[in-house]
Amino acid sequence: MENIEKQDISQKIQDYKEIIASFSELLKTENQALTDFNLELVSSLYEKKLQTVMAYRGLVAYFIKNQASLETLNEAEKLDLKSCSQALDELLQENDRLLKTRMETSKTVMDSIVNIAKITNKTNATSYGNNGSYTPLDNSRNALAINRTL
Repeated sequence: MENIEKQDISQKIQDYKEIIASFSELLKTENQALTDFNLELVSSLYEKKLQTVMAYRGLVAYFIKNQASLETLNEAEKLDLKSCSQALDELLQENDRLLKTRMETSKTVMDSIVNIAKITNKTNATSYGNNGSYTPLDNSRNALAINRTL
């Protein structure tokens, strides 16, 4: 029974290392695509990233549940797992930073476009009050629709 458990934990550790390697490569590719502003590549990686994250979480949950099994590993195996996890963590932090930067930049650009359009549109805009009356002088609350693909 103990031998079966040892083989099972060895297989799970091997699976974990493979998932970390796959996840790391995926993150490197995505990080490079974000750096190069290649949003098509980032979008195409989404499904694979989602599947990899699901598999990774499943193995992490297994190791959390079976922590006693991990205690039986020798120090070299523990250090190997720790270094793999730290390398993945660094890539995840870089990915998080790049994604946040990209989202904030996109929001800033869209806000600038909207503000310029409102200022430009303000001279030609008319508005109607709450009771439906036409007020050409009070056109500060004009509506503006934008296409999100900008």
